[in-house]
Amino acid sequence: MTGPHAIEDLLRTCAPQVLGALVRRYGAFDLCEDAVQEALIAAARQWPEDGVPEHPRGWLLTVATRRYVDLVRSESARRRREDAVALATPDSALLARAADDAPDTDRDDSLSLLFLCCHPDLSPPSRIALTLRAVGGLTTAQIAAAFLVPESTMAQRISRAKQTIKAAGWELTLPEGEDRTARLAEVRHVLYLVFNEGYTASGGEELTAPELSTEAIRLARLLHRLVPDDTETAGLLALMLLTDARRPARTGPHGELVPLAEQDRGSWDGALIAEGVELISRTLPQGRVGPYQLQAAIAAVHDEAGSADATDWPQILALYELLERTGPNPMVTLNRAVAVAMVHGPQTGLDLLDALAEDRRMARNHRLLATRAHLLELLGEKEGAAAAYREAARRTTSAPERRHLAEQAQRLG
Repeated sequence: MTGPHAIEDLLRTCAPQVLGALVRRYGAFDLCEDAVQEALIAAARQWPEDGVPEHPRGWLLTVATRRYVDLVRSESARRRREDAVALATPDSALLARAADDAPDTDRDDSLSLLFLCCHPDLSPPSRIALTLRAVGGLTTAQIAAAFLVPESTMAQRISRAKQTIKAAGWELTLPEGEDRTARLAEVRHVLYLVFNEGYTASGGEELTAPELSTEAIRLARLLHRLVPDDTETAGLLALMLLTDARRPARTGPHGELVPLAEQDRGSWDGALIAEGVELISRTLPQGRVGPYQLQAAIAAVHDEAGSADATDWPQILALYELLERTGPNPMVTLNRAVAVAMVHGPQTGLDLLDALAEDRRMARNHRLLATRAHLLELLGEKEGAAAAYREAARRTTSAPERRHLAEQAQRLG
């Protein structure tokens, strides 16, 4: 395992385990996280040339521990902190132990770390950034590039999140009972947001940010492994797999957006589809069905259709009706309107959009207008459809979507 991608995958796998071990030993999340990041950078520089150590996690833990000691010594309260570190750290960890020794613990604190990074008292952007850095092992520069913000902005966001954890004194522990259920939902939501931003970037020149959706899938796999009996986590992973399977066909040769109905289904990732279908088929019968499972089931129906015309729209409509009952959501209602139009005719779908337009959350949403344009076109009202496409193009912040919507307006105009 010496290739750059293999080493990168290994570092991301080890990152939460090493950080969890360090935080459990010392408790100072902010300094521990900085120490682990520096250990990851050191490994990324050394391992391609020197080879991967026999015990990579032990190597990282030792280097991170030494770097942590250096960071503590640089603080203003040097004497007090040095004493605390000296009491907590065996001499062998700092002096005698080789960097590639086997790790001194097999405990995996990855789930506890996910809960900590997704704490509800942190803002959603902070949860996302901290999760990608602490659990995903991404550098600040990588996260900033993926979200199209300056590195300094992302660094401040991560720093504020770590300071919040430090000031609040949150510990690396697993919540229990109802609190654990609620916090697990927060973790899933963060991973869902990361995936969505990767699958359809909210701004910029590119339609997708593959590094984000790929990382979200990796973390969802990790979460599913840690809580294998949680059906909604399984549903989330299945949804990601079934959706990401279409990514190769979502853009044309020049990066242009290709709608689902026009995609080359032969270029979809069959292995991801098979894995996602198997996972959701095994999960649905297990108990209470939640929104991620229902969304995965809808994605499975789309993926299993041999062509756009072969799509089982009545089944999709039934699933959207169930999904809408799990909680009011204007985007779910928007998608249900499309399914209604495909089953009962475009005018029926447009009637639903008229009611949805009154929802303030959708007031500036370009997808509402794009959907209206599509349904108007199906009715043969080309002038109204072109106007709606033009307005949708003006409202989107995604350059590929803007170009696609403008082209549709021009085609009809």
